[in-house]
Amino acid sequence: MLKRALDITGSALGLAVLSPLLLALAVAVRLESPGPALHWSRRVGRDNLIFKMPKFRSMRLGAPNVATHLLAEPENWITPLGRFLRRSSLDELPQLWSVLVGDMSLVGPRPALFNQDDLVRLRTEAGVHRLRPGLTGWAQINGRDELPIPDKARLDAEYLAQSSLLMDLGIILRTARMALSGRGVRH
Repeated sequence: MLKRALDITGSALGLAVLSPLLLALAVAVRLESPGPALHWSRRVGRDNLIFKMPKFRSMRLGAPNVATHLLAEPENWITPLGRFLRRSSLDELPQLWSVLVGDMSLVGPRPALFNQDDLVRLRTEAGVHRLRPGLTGWAQINGRDELPIPDKARLDAEYLAQSSLLMDLGIILRTARMALSGRGVRH
C-alpha cells in the first residue's frame, strides 16, 4: 500500500517537473524521423498480463518487434537521437505514465517484451511474475543489457526475496548514477 502511494506521488511529481523536457524530447524525436514520438511496446506485466508501455521512439519505423540484441544489425534501425536517448535512459521517461496508472512501479523487475518467453518462464518459476514491473530494478543496476536472461531472472528473484522501501531508494539512486554514465547499455 505504501509502495503504491509512493509510486503515484513519485510518478505524478516526475511527470509534472519533467513535462518541459518530455515535450522537448517528443518534438526532437518527431523532427528527426517520420512517425510518432512514442512507441507503445507490448510488455508482460504483473501476473503475466500484457500491457502497453510507452517509450520515446528510438528506432526507425518498420523495425522488427524484438529485443534489440536479437537484431542482426541494430545500428541500421536505431536513430542517432535514439542512440542518445537509450544511453541516457531518457527514452524510458514516458513510463512514468505507466507507473501513475498502475501498470508499473518505480522499482521492480523490468517488464519483459511480450515475446521474451524464456525470461517470462524463468520469472514465473521464481514467483517474480507476482510483482508489478518497474521503471528500474535490481537487475537493471547490476548489469542492465549486459546480463544473460538467467542472470536477470535470478536477480529479479533476489529482489522479490529482499525488497524493501530502503532497497528501492538505493536502486533509484544507483539508477540515476548509471543513467548519467550510460553504463551497461549495448545499443
